Amino acid sequence: MKSVDGVAAIGRDPDALEMFYREHIEAVQRFVARRVENPEDAADLSAEVFMAAIGASRTYRGDAAAPLAWLYGIARRVVANHCRSNARSARAVRRIDARDLLDEDAADRIIARIDSERAAREIYRSLAALPERQRAVVELVAVDGLSLIEAAAALSISAGHARVTYHRARQRLAQSLPQLLPDPIEVTL
Repeated sequence: MKSVDGVAAIGRDPDALEMFYREHIEAVQRFVARRVENPEDAADLSAEVFMAAIGASRTYRGDAAAPLAWLYGIARRVVANHCRSNARSARAVRRIDARDLLDEDAADRIIARIDSERAAREIYRSLAALPERQRAVVELVAVDGLSLIEAAAALSISAGHARVTYHRARQRLAQSLPQLLPDPIEVTL
């Protein structure tokens, strides 16, 4: 689903929502699993990302962000809110308690996904010394695989600002993570 009308329809058309969900659920689950360790939190946060996308779908214009970059921007805010506030997480659990919907196989798949993203969580711990904006750009580009333009759109900053921010982050991390951060030339701009 790439059209503006298609993304905008997820808030009013159950079929469009189902197609959008099926197309992006794996990417969203990987994004969340790289940032949290608890399988119940991962399931709840993935569901919350799609609930937020439904609410924001009527404002999607597509001029700055492809649907996945737009969805990653939403996912980033959802995860950040979770980390800042247990109260917000508790409200999300009350709204959408995915734990009641999980069977044993689903829980096992979530646990396997969290285990497979363990290395990415180690990278996040290494990025803790970076300023927030640099950390956000590095996460979206080097870990989540977005281009600098898509990362800029997800963060609501200009592509030039994203490029400078990424370059500065790479300089700061050159000693500890040189092989993990792609060269800016390799990143589509």
